[in-house]
Amino acid sequence: MALRRIPGVRAICDFQVIDESPDWIVVDKPAPLMVHPANGSREPTLLSGLEVLLAAELAGGRGGLSILTRLDRETSGLVLVAKHAAAAKALSVPLASRTAFKGYHAISHGWPSWDEMVVDGPLRRAGEVKESRIWLRQCVDPGGKPATTHFRVLKRFEKEARPFCLLRCVPETGRTHQIRAHLEHVGHPLVGDKIYGTDGSAYLAQMEDGLDEVHARALLLSRQALHAAELALEWEGEVHRWECPMARDLARFLGAA
Repeated sequence: MALRRIPGVRAICDFQVIDESPDWIVVDKPAPLMVHPANGSREPTLLSGLEVLLAAELAGGRGGLSILTRLDRETSGLVLVAKHAAAAKALSVPLASRTAFKGYHAISHGWPSWDEMVVDGPLRRAGEVKESRIWLRQCVDPGGKPATTHFRVLKRFEKEARPFCLLRCVPETGRTHQIRAHLEHVGHPLVGDKIYGTDGSAYLAQMEDGLDEVHARALLLSRQALHAAELALEWEGEVHRWECPMARDLARFLGAA
């Protein structure tokens, strides 16, 4: 008997504006909204929604939008967007020099034996060192690029007699899938992650023709439990700090909503 397929999660362009100036805008992006269009997809994107929202300003001819803090489609939270080329160039400096601060909240499997940990684990594409059916998958390897993430346990809790924890994650570097790969490396992968902490079959199934019931039940959440909660950087001599509350689906999993 064939397994029933679970309908894909539809993205809705319903982001929330957190803060705005004539030069930039900070928004709270929901999952699974994509940031940019990809592979000819006609799905709504954060970029297309912002272009509609800011159409009058963009008509002034100062240049197009530049998304400066990109998130995976399945990661929710803060995204900083420059409104013109000059702002994009200036804001890129603190981001590139690592003087900007980014903080994430994550829900992972298990109870870590530590309350705080720094993972200093170089990352490279997994397919370069071992067989991997997923091109984007990263792994910790001595020959990879330097990657460091600070983790702190905020809460340990149980759900259906299974242990989980809420973590604050602060990456020093900005490697692809850094938090996700580092959490897998220390044995506490994200809840809902289709690539890390699993054999990747859920991700491949979703890409092909949708998740089946077995994968959906095993994942517990329809997307990875990662939320960009904090962002701070200097702009024109002033430090700006932004925060946004945890997304509703993650708050429900925590029992907070």
